[in-house]
Amino acid sequence: MNKIYFFGGFVLLLFIIQVKESCGNQIIFDNSLTKESYFNSSGSFISPSGVKLVGNKLPVSDTIYYHPPNALQLKWTSKTGGNWHAVIEADRWLYRDDNKVDTFAFWCYSETEISAGFLPNIQLRSYKGGRTVMFRLGDVIDMLPERKWIQIKIPVSLFGQNTREFDFNAIRSVTFTQCVDDGTEHTLYLDEFTVYDSKLPRESKLTLQKLISVSGFERHCELEWKPIENKSIQKIMVYRSFEGNNFQAIGVQSPKFNRYSDYIGKTGVKAFYKIAAVDWQNNQSGFSAVLSSETRPMSENELLDMVQEACFRYYWEGAHPNAGLALENIPGNENLVAVGASGFGIMATVVAVERGFISRDDGLERLLKITKFLQKADRFHGAFPHYLDGSTGKVIPLFGKYDNGGDLVETSFLIQGLLTARQYFRGDSPEEKRLYEEITDIWETVEWDWYRREPDGLFLYWHWSPDFAWQINHPLVGWNETMITYICAIASPTHPVPPDLYYSGWAGQSEKAIHYRQNWGRTTHGDHYFNGNKYYDIKLDVGVGSGGPLFFLHYNFMALDPRQFEDKYTNYFENSRNIALINHAYCTDNPRNFKGYNDSCWGLTASRGPWGYHPHEANPKDDFGTITPTGALASFPYTPQESMRALKFFYRELGSLIWDIYGFRNAFNLTENWVAIEYLGLNQAPIVVMIENYRTGLVWN
Repeated sequence: MNKIYFFGGFVLLLFIIQVKESCGNQIIFDNSLTKESYFNSSGSFISPSGVKLVGNKLPVSDTIYYHPPNALQLKWTSKTGGNWHAVIEADRWLYRDDNKVDTFAFWCYSETEISAGFLPNIQLRSYKGGRTVMFRLGDVIDMLPERKWIQIKIPVSLFGQNTREFDFNAIRSVTFTQCVDDGTEHTLYLDEFTVYDSKLPRESKLTLQKLISVSGFERHCELEWKPIENKSIQKIMVYRSFEGNNFQAIGVQSPKFNRYSDYIGKTGVKAFYKIAAVDWQNNQSGFSAVLSSETRPMSENELLDMVQEACFRYYWEGAHPNAGLALENIPGNENLVAVGASGFGIMATVVAVERGFISRDDGLERLLKITKFLQKADRFHGAFPHYLDGSTGKVIPLFGKYDNGGDLVETSFLIQGLLTARQYFRGDSPEEKRLYEEITDIWETVEWDWYRREPDGLFLYWHWSPDFAWQINHPLVGWNETMITYICAIASPTHPVPPDLYYSGWAGQSEKAIHYRQNWGRTTHGDHYFNGNKYYDIKLDVGVGSGGPLFFLHYNFMALDPRQFEDKYTNYFENSRNIALINHAYCTDNPRNFKGYNDSCWGLTASRGPWGYHPHEANPKDDFGTITPTGALASFPYTPQESMRALKFFYRELGSLIWDIYGFRNAFNLTENWVAIEYLGLNQAPIVVMIENYRTGLVWN
């Protein structure tokens, strides 16, 4: 069951984002983003048996693999009286949808011949709680030859089920364990675990893929090819040469994407590339034409352009094809449209037009698609839900049955994006006038006053459900990301709330507001909204504890100019700057001695970490070693020097780990050797928009 917990203004999500595949083919493991060990694995043994582990994880091989850049190493010894097991987990973010599948398969390689009787047992577990009966790999293969990659294919019908009906679309883990105690050390290299439908039509001839361009940047080259519509293609293989001949396979890409980022790590390097398609029967097409480019030194402005454009692509190339809106995360549920992230993406689109990443006409066309979709989507007293189905416009109650109504906070994030676009596209063309009218209609039909709950209520409330009314019962109390909600509600031309609700609700001093802040902050610092304490000799006017996660400084002030916004407590540019400086000083001090933290590697904010989603912030109780690049990069207006150092460090020192086609990955934890596989819609656009506000003030203006 999905659960939702609220801490302050932010949401801690304990749920699995589903991945909807277009056919019954799913990849459980293909590569590790980190070297040395694979985070989503574990192992243990009882002597005298043994299994090789790095920490308690399986080793990663970057020299022997089926497809680049790596594979997993399983080295074991089975002896009488002992036992061992090794587990390979699907990333918990990738909970699959229902599809027809009939085959489980993986590739393996042994340096020596291994007879069937000496191969380990295998068992599968499901996210839905089921597990298969353990059975011997030797029952489906006679032997493993030496120094040859072979694919082991197991019909799912051979897996007995001993707890409940097993769902092969939701495989959580693959477990290998001791079988025969032969006393001999064996080593397998394992790659590309998949489950698929073997009856899918086989391509008689794969079409050659067209490589459109190769672009060189400071430390990486980026390839782009024509988008792929053929559902029988499993992956795109990328080949590279530094001389123009003797090409080597360097990586694979899902056919869902038409880009590949090759992080070379040096400037002044010329590289040649070609690509080929591979179907689910492992047939490879011919090669594309060869294209080349060269890495080159880049100025700070060029680096900023590079980061902004890459992060923007999340909302341009990764948008829902019908709605035009942003997905919650990529990879993720391909119909799960995030309303708040879409508002951020709209502001990023304005930046992209101004920067020339896309044309004005293309940006306008996308925004008109968005407003057309929103006008027909589910609304609840004018407010949109947290999530919409991008195909139907219907609410998706992802957090449980009570979450089937309006979400005022996500709506305010969307509205600030729409109002920015309305102000930017003020031309005389019929299309720009239509956009203005459609945005105005959406804006003026949000019933902000309804979400006051009672005519004399002191607060705005986050949620309302047509079936469960105010069941979630969450008042909006600052300091957090919901200031913009109060500003939108007060500014509404049709359904406003009185301005004094700002002081009774957002900055409220009532016992309810004070207890609210104490409960999520676990401190009295800032429980009356005003703080006044110093952290690292930096005074904090407003904020609970040391200020909270950094996204508070971003979400509220992407469109609202903090330089021009102040109340009786503080000026919000200075207050935001101080929170960012405290965050930077804390990471530099690094009181918990996490690996990687330094003057250039900082940024604690809400994101997924090795153990799930958490609002990371600058105090030991909420710091677990996870750095989220948007934390430092979206703080550019407040801390330009510190943020630029972070950008250069993330790209130049950690680029091989965290840079990819949509910019920097969501988060990383060097202590745990973990990198997030996904991008988050709430995190990429603040980088684009806040860097632009630092550079030109475009969105603020």
